Amino acid sequence: MAQEIIEVPKPLSDQQVRFFVDNGYLVMPNMLTRDELEELKTDTIAISRGKYPNDSLKPLPDHLSDTEVLQNILCIHQPHYISPVIQKYVKHPLICGVLSQITAAHLPYWDGSVKCMQSMLFVKPPGFQGQAWHQDEVYIPTRDRSLIGAWAAIDDATIENGCLWIIPGSHRSGLLYAQREHNNPDEFDSSLESYGFDDSAEIPVEVPAGGVVFFNGYLLHRSRRNRSNIYRRVLVNHYMNAYSPLPWHVKPGETVASADRRAIVPVAGVDPYAWKGIEVPPRSVHLRTCKANASASSHASRKPENAGKSLQPESA
Repeated sequence: MAQEIIEVPKPLSDQQVRFFVDNGYLVMPNMLTRDELEELKTDTIAISRGKYPNDSLKPLPDHLSDTEVLQNILCIHQPHYISPVIQKYVKHPLICGVLSQITAAHLPYWDGSVKCMQSMLFVKPPGFQGQAWHQDEVYIPTRDRSLIGAWAAIDDATIENGCLWIIPGSHRSGLLYAQREHNNPDEFDSSLESYGFDDSAEIPVEVPAGGVVFFNGYLLHRSRRNRSNIYRRVLVNHYMNAYSPLPWHVKPGETVASADRRAIVPVAGVDPYAWKGIEVPPRSVHLRTCKANASASSHASRKPENAGKSLQPESA
């Protein structure tokens, strides 16, 4: 029986693909339209309010304002498990078209097949901390160094509100750096930091709303505290070569070589392990909550500029 092939556009030039392979990241502006951004903003509120049937979030009272609902949320983990809107953006044709050209472009004979295993919807209100230096492959292992993040800016991501900072080319060696406590809770959340490298070549990656940053799972990156009085909302989905098993968790009786978690979403090309079936994920999400840093209280205590405006769709 012939395998289903998911066809996607091929928007990149050979030069852009080469840039990604060499530098470990690629910035693509204007990937999402204004209407798509408003849809994502609206859905962020719906998820946070518990509007979708799920096993982890209780519906919130309607009298709470959108600002009250969002003001303590740093990140929503796996929203595509419950939201058909986020599921749609996991499979966004233009984003997946880029992924089909770069995810495993470092491998000879790769055919462009890609699958998704994770979504993360960052809210990051004013005053909230960023995340210290890290490599995503520490948390999501692949067999072929093909993990890739698609970091879609829902708001303008700037230095002031906590955009990404990266070290271009830091993915090349394939080295996963050791981690430790960072002892800087004013700037970063409770996640460990990677260390043992020279970060003098780091650069900020400022992205207008609608732009997407693609970056390899070995690329060193971090973000700083949101020092503005506006949100920095981002949808970050993680993907990998469909031909690589996903040894995210090793169950009893398995080895690292045989482990392959199948709560995945095929998004481009073929699923070579379709015979294994797709695992139905739990109907639950996890909220990573936080409080604004006290030193940012002058910002955090004010009502955000975009509360009541860009948190909801604009009137027609």
